[in-house]
Amino acid sequence: MSRLRTAVIGAGYLGRFHAQKYAALPDSELVAVVDTDLERAREVADEVGCEALSSHTALNGKVDAVSIVVPTQAHHRVALDMLHSGSHVLVEKPMTVTLAEADELIAAARDADLRLQVGHLERFNPAVQALVGMVSTPMFIESHRLAPFNPRGADVSVVLDLMIHDIDIILNLVGQPLRRIDANGVPVISDDIDIANARLQFENGCVANVTASRVSLKSERKMRLFQHSSYIALDFQNRSLDVRRTSGPIGGGQIPEIQSDKQAFPSGDAILAEIEAFLNSIRHGIRPVVSGEDGRQALATAIEITRQLSEHPLPGQTQTAGDCHNDEADNR
Repeated sequence: MSRLRTAVIGAGYLGRFHAQKYAALPDSELVAVVDTDLERAREVADEVGCEALSSHTALNGKVDAVSIVVPTQAHHRVALDMLHSGSHVLVEKPMTVTLAEADELIAAARDADLRLQVGHLERFNPAVQALVGMVSTPMFIESHRLAPFNPRGADVSVVLDLMIHDIDIILNLVGQPLRRIDANGVPVISDDIDIANARLQFENGCVANVTASRVSLKSERKMRLFQHSSYIALDFQNRSLDVRRTSGPIGGGQIPEIQSDKQAFPSGDAILAEIEAFLNSIRHGIRPVVSGEDGRQALATAIEITRQLSEHPLPGQTQTAGDCHNDEADNR
């Protein structure tokens, strides 16, 4: 089969990695790197041996698929232009600023029979992929995503900066409608929410307690999941799973036997796996691993959490959380 003509729109920190992956894949012909800063586009394009452009509209009719790695406020406009030009789209998370924008992208992709994938990169962590096959009916989930302060993500709340990763994974694992969301959080260093907690209650009774902080002294990304007869601890950073299962009947005053299974997974290239999955969905005409609908669901939950943080500050809190229409940190 002929190679897919690809391009990367946005030549910043993540865009450079996307360009490198497309250039390395045998079924991809990287046509161009695009950035409004043409010098930056040229710098990355020279590294990977393709053309540099300053406008994404110059790609119309020249590419089959694109990665959109620009600031969130531009996601909708750029992605819609590329879908209307006939290109499949991989857009970074969060997919858009508003739900109306997300709905328009989903409809445009559906009407044109194009793939729309959202860049929730943590789904391609090998430990997360292994976890999916172990989960049946989770009843309680607890996640902690902690990081030291980084000014690059400080222009939005920690919900869109960090928590949205765990929101997406939890929604995918539970697979049930949300019944209730309760959230609180506070600004500590920045002018927006820096540490937040959300309690997600699902229609089937499952509860998820989600905490995210960007003012921690250490970096930690962990999730614990409880379901009938088993407990699973996931460490995103170390790519490991600790699975505990009961063996034999429970009752009669006896402590059940606990079987332990610890698994560690080799370090992988999540961005490469994400792009390979995107191209595979195009080749075979199948639903992307992280579809537009998945991205919208995570965005809707993050927006509701952010709304609560903005409208119901904690007692004594003088600063307000960022509006739910704020942009994600400039990922360039």
